[in-house]
Amino acid sequence: MARERKIDMVILGLLNHEDLTGYDIKKRIDGAISFFWKGSFGNIYPALKDMENQGLITKRELAVGGRDKITYHITKSGKAALKDWLREEQVSNELKYETLLKLFFSGADSREVSLRNIEVFEEQIKKDLKLLKTYSETLEKAPDTEDHVYYSLTVSFGIETYEAYLKWCAKAKKMLGKRVMEIDETES
Repeated sequence: MARERKIDMVILGLLNHEDLTGYDIKKRIDGAISFFWKGSFGNIYPALKDMENQGLITKRELAVGGRDKITYHITKSGKAALKDWLREEQVSNELKYETLLKLFFSGADSREVSLRNIEVFEEQIKKDLKLLKTYSETLEKAPDTEDHVYYSLTVSFGIETYEAYLKWCAKAKKMLGKRVMEIDETES
């Protein structure tokens, strides 16, 4: 692949499991994968077109209920590209959290604003953690397939990471809350 985009690997990985429409691909990304990877229609459809041109996938048009439905299928070349990527030892594990970026520059505003930003982050983490735990319970009940082992590993990573985030939130709120009280006392 001359110009490898990670969205290509996401799509090939999903198609390696089953044939999907562009919409289905987006739904899968927005589901369990969203905890560690994002994708938009704006990058999925151009990637599908490029991968089709490269022979990594094929598309099939079906008439379903009077509407055309296009599904995508991974080719032998696509499977080889996916395997090549899986075998690469160098990876990019970037961490980008706008909450932390805001916190880094929070000296420009009040501690109350920082506390609220952490609370908003914490609320989202709690919501996501609940969903990850639901995924984990579902995987425990599912038949043991090779794919499920890997799904379980990523879900487990997410649960443990999100639990650590919640621990950090509690510590950060305590630290900032204590400082807010100290500032209020000195101003009184």
